[in-house]
Amino acid sequence: MERTPPHPDVSEFDLQRVLEALVDPVRRSIVAQLGSAGADIACGGFDIPVGKSTATHHFKVLREAGLIRQYYRGTSRMNALRRAEVDQAFPGLLDALTGPHTAGSPHPEPTVRHAPPAGRPAAR
Repeated sequence: MERTPPHPDVSEFDLQRVLEALVDPVRRSIVAQLGSAGADIACGGFDIPVGKSTATHHFKVLREAGLIRQYYRGTSRMNALRRAEVDQAFPGLLDALTGPHTAGSPHPEPTVRHAPPAGRPAAR
């Protein structure tokens, strides 16, 4: 019985599916950590704020979108960023997620500015 889960071929990558996988901040964090690690990471080695079963779901979504490859090393399920394949299908996408502007931020989020309450001028 094969222990390696199925992965889509690069010809099967779908931009909609990839973007939907990257909407979630936990999954973006996983991709960013893989991008900056320089090595494959076991499922339990990520700094993510979710439980084991939820993490398993996030890894599955990323794998099925084609962003990561999972394989076993002994009893550990390892995760590898499919950078070359994703870059082939969607040039620049991973650089935008794992570039220097995300360094030091495991959960890159945009800055949100809220409108001032009614009747108050905006701060400058």
